[in-house]
Amino acid sequence: MAASPLLTNLKLPPDSTVVSWLGHRVLSSTFHVNCCRHRLHQSRRFSVLAMEAKPTILVAEKLGDAGLKLLKQFANVDCSYNLSLEELCTKISLCDALIVRSGTKVSRDVFEASAGRLRVVGRAGVGIDNVDLAAATEHGCLVVNAPTANTVAAAEHGIALLMAMARNIAQADASIKAGKWERSKYVGVSLVGKTLAVMGFGKVGSEVSRRAKGLGMHVIAHDPYAPADRARAIGVQLVSFEEAIVSADFISLHMPLTASTAKILNDETFAKMKKGVRLVNVARGGVIDEEALVRALDVGIVAQAALDVFTEEPPPRDSKLVQHENVTASPHLGASTMEAQEGVAIEIAEAVLGALKGELAATAVNAPMVSAQVLSELKPYVTLSEKLGRLAVQLVAGGSGVTNVKITYASARGPDDLDTRVLRATIIKGLIEPISSVFVNLVNADFNAKQRGLRLVEERIILDGSPESPLDSIQVQIFNVESRFASAISDFGEINVEGRVKYGIPHLTKVGSFGVDVSLEGSIILCRQVDQPGMIGKVGSILGEENVNVSFMSVGRMAPRKQAIMAIGVDEEPSRKSLRRIGEISAVEEFVYLKL
Repeated sequence: MAASPLLTNLKLPPDSTVVSWLGHRVLSSTFHVNCCRHRLHQSRRFSVLAMEAKPTILVAEKLGDAGLKLLKQFANVDCSYNLSLEELCTKISLCDALIVRSGTKVSRDVFEASAGRLRVVGRAGVGIDNVDLAAATEHGCLVVNAPTANTVAAAEHGIALLMAMARNIAQADASIKAGKWERSKYVGVSLVGKTLAVMGFGKVGSEVSRRAKGLGMHVIAHDPYAPADRARAIGVQLVSFEEAIVSADFISLHMPLTASTAKILNDETFAKMKKGVRLVNVARGGVIDEEALVRALDVGIVAQAALDVFTEEPPPRDSKLVQHENVTASPHLGASTMEAQEGVAIEIAEAVLGALKGELAATAVNAPMVSAQVLSELKPYVTLSEKLGRLAVQLVAGGSGVTNVKITYASARGPDDLDTRVLRATIIKGLIEPISSVFVNLVNADFNAKQRGLRLVEERIILDGSPESPLDSIQVQIFNVESRFASAISDFGEINVEGRVKYGIPHLTKVGSFGVDVSLEGSIILCRQVDQPGMIGKVGSILGEENVNVSFMSVGRMAPRKQAIMAIGVDEEPSRKSLRRIGEISAVEEFVYLKL
């Protein structure tokens, strides 16, 4: 595995020992280490494992034979399935790595019971909801997953559910097995010429789109990160979320479950859909408000639904959704093909073994590898970087694929005195994580950016003055996109946000071409308004009536009595009603609410 470009200056020591870069710990004394070599590497703060001592890997859930074969070539493998938490905690102190699927909870108790020996947790699949990432990081344990091997299987299952739903296959099968012959009851609908909205145009969404095009469907997609050229190559039109749900005859969900996508299909969004729309979900159950879906099915807004995933798995036996006559259900079979299971086994085995050998895993989901000294100095700028990325991406209008980003650092330090790798990584984190289930860190930042067609350029402006402070300011620009807040577009046509650290706290200092000064704590409301007396009071009164605390307020203007930008920091999220009232103030020309 090639070293990450973010870490090209880190070099392994020139000897035959295996070096762990994961926790800088000395391994258990059960490993035999030559004393001289041991002392040498202790001074370098590396953990050393003699070649003749094999690590132990606990496989806690069934893994394909191909993956087990790879593991056994390098390690002692303990396959122990269906362990209770107590049994897992007992075993884990003797293990260097743990491999699980979705059924095993790797909680803080597990990491504490490992007593520092556990170095890698491998999740055989995509989601890592069952692994306590914070505890893993605190205990110096790397977490890796297998995000690509089940792509085709999930796409095929989505298409299978689409066709089974359209032709009532499951219902007709149950009917004929019950001794009935109901041809007229199960008349289906054709797919040819119908519009399919693919919500999430990542790996699985792209594969579903290719197959749907082959079935003669018109395919549109919504994904803020999907490059327009990749969509065009498949013959897919990228549209806004609103346009997708309004236009679709069929909707196929492939979005991750994040704070912004939880219950994104609800009473309000169902009400905007075509009457008789049909819905497929092979992504995550939580993206649908299941009670709202039952209501939409009952009144015919949604004609049929085909579901492989549910908010609670397995769903309750008396689930109104599962029992609904117009619902086709399967028990989370998206990745359940023999080929996908073997592919996942190989992918996770390679990731775990690579991590144990000290290689940098592109599928790592935690633990940025930065020296404590650098991280300590850059800590407030790391926070600033991520929040600028989050602000910038939320300003992008739906349907605009983010592909070109420029980061500008203004500093009095020379290039050799300022390590910006962690800042770049956290800007990528801020850009990607709000609408993705991916966890971005220094190890996998460039990998994830490349996977999403995100091209970043870094530029440094060398300032005169004292180099005591690492940075004067950081600027993030997104090119060739539309904005939800037109004033965020600079005079040169790109979304532009800039910030700096003041007294240890990150501040937003520029939006578009307007100078502002607001602390990046809580969340922010940006308003473009006619510069006139009383505006601060009007907005503040609306927020005060709802008990929303204003932490900072700043106004930047071009000239007195002309246009101005008001940036308001709030500790709580205002209601839609309050935001609507702000927008109805006659002098307010546009506004946007941004979560940090």
